Amino acid sequence: MKTNKQQGFSLLEILIAFSILALSLSILLKIFSVGVTTSSIAEEYTAAVQIAESLMARTGVETPLQAGESSGLENEKYDWQVTVSPFEFNPENADINAVTAVLFKVRVTVTWGDEDANIDVDTDKRQIQLVTLKIVNKVL
Repeated sequence: MKTNKQQGFSLLEILIAFSILALSLSILLKIFSVGVTTSSIAEEYTAAVQIAESLMARTGVETPLQAGESSGLENEKYDWQVTVSPFEFNPENADINAVTAVLFKVRVTVTWGDEDANIDVDTDKRQIQLVTLKIVNKVL
């Protein structure tokens, strides 16, 4: 006797398979999206650090090393500010008249990002700051 048994997938099995596929694809797309966002943020930080290091290196070379502030805009995206202030170094037993050099504290701040976007935390203003000491011969 022959049995007429049909073989194949039921509609329920196909719907479950498509649901699993859709869920898997949405998770993969989310992972790739986060990766691209993280990559662009890292690229912005790298550019900001390069700008700050460049400004730090130019201070005292292209411009005289004296107390004051300067600021500007780089690449139409990165706001920067350079602050130079005297650094007081007064050990108790040092002879101030014997000091032949003056120290200046140089602070470079680079800020970027969209300050008007309150939709996502990642779009707020970002900032890096570099600080160093530079030395200048004292005029006697």
